[in-house]
Amino acid sequence: MLKIRFDVDDFSLRDTFLRTFFFGALDGLRPETPALWGHMTAQQMVEHLMWTFEVSTGRVLLECPYPEDQREKMKPFLHHNRPTPREFMNPALRDGLPALRHPDLKSALTALMAEVDRFIEHSRTRPDSRHTHPIFGPIGPEGWSRTHFKHGCHHLQQFGLVEIEPPAKETP
Repeated sequence: MLKIRFDVDDFSLRDTFLRTFFFGALDGLRPETPALWGHMTAQQMVEHLMWTFEVSTGRVLLECPYPEDQREKMKPFLHHNRPTPREFMNPALRDGLPALRHPDLKSALTALMAEVDRFIEHSRTRPDSRHTHPIFGPIGPEGWSRTHFKHGCHHLQQFGLVEIEPPAKETP
């Protein structure tokens, strides 16, 4: 099992996570790999992550159901140096996960890699872009980078692919 240092405030760590570590960890995923919690299959998790990257580049558009004052109260979570809790429920998925879009895990992983690359390029070429997160409302590449790091660590841990080393310090 791979170990990852968790530090949402470290841009270099987040960048390395997305460019290399993420897919190194996903190499250990198999269609039959069980989730340690929750009800997702391996392919559902990969397609869920892919969907999140599509949202972060504006390829999928969503509404944020929370009023602005609630969004502002929730945004500090992006800066809290602690992982996403188990069993966290995304409000955009209250009715369940969407149908699978790919015929198998391998093709879903290939599509996820393309979306991660698209996010990295989008962040580089459109640093002022803002796309609507289902909880935080419109956020830019920095907020999405934090989201993808926390979200990716959460799901890698869910499938037993990583062990998260606790942060050296916790931000308020």
